[in-house]
Amino acid sequence: MIDSIWLFALAALATLFAGVSKGGFGSGAAFASSALLALVMPPAAALGIMLPLLMLIDVTALPSFWRRWSWPDARLLILGGLPGVVLGAVLFTVANDDVLRLLIGAVALTFVLWRLAPYTPSRHIEPGWLGGVAGLVSGFTSFVSHAGGPSAAVYLLARGLDKTTYQSTTVLVFWALNVAKAVPYGFLGVFTAETLLAGLWLAPFAVGGTFLGVWAHRIIPERLFFGVTYVMLTLTGAKLIWDALV
Repeated sequence: MIDSIWLFALAALATLFAGVSKGGFGSGAAFASSALLALVMPPAAALGIMLPLLMLIDVTALPSFWRRWSWPDARLLILGGLPGVVLGAVLFTVANDDVLRLLIGAVALTFVLWRLAPYTPSRHIEPGWLGGVAGLVSGFTSFVSHAGGPSAAVYLLARGLDKTTYQSTTVLVFWALNVAKAVPYGFLGVFTAETLLAGLWLAPFAVGGTFLGVWAHRIIPERLFFGVTYVMLTLTGAKLIWDALV
């Protein structure tokens, strides 16, 4: 599956990128790693390689944010996200590679538009059904493309959480959703011996990227990171959609 030095270098870069983002720098852009890998391998294989690595990143990042999350918000997003995971699994059973490419590409471009659009959230909204809906969307998009961040972010930003509480809550939520996704991924054959072996080789990049993200969270302006991310996601998303349609 990763049978050349160039493909391994691309996978290592994608994994490092995911670790940096989920480690606290990049605010939800970790899913770009799956989009990048989907350019050079079947989308299901890209998702299968990345999920164990994302789970490893979650475990590595959790101690830095332990008990600093907003549990009421995390609970709503997780409870809403579980049905979203089920919906994603149902779609996965009937979708071919081109449908998955189209979904991943569309989510990538939507993410860029969402981040670039002017948005002034209503602060301190009360948790309730909105959290459940945001969780549902997050669970679904997370299952089909590891891209559950945007809908969860819209809800959490509207809650007016401070920076650390926001990051801690997202780490907890997506740790739980990633664990939930692992079971249907296994039944659907997303995990194979090849994807697990590839993940083993890429694990050091996941851990290293997480610690790098914690450091970058304090040192480097995010504008530079997002500038590169938006360009990469736009090109990658457009290419995936083109491949799916053509």
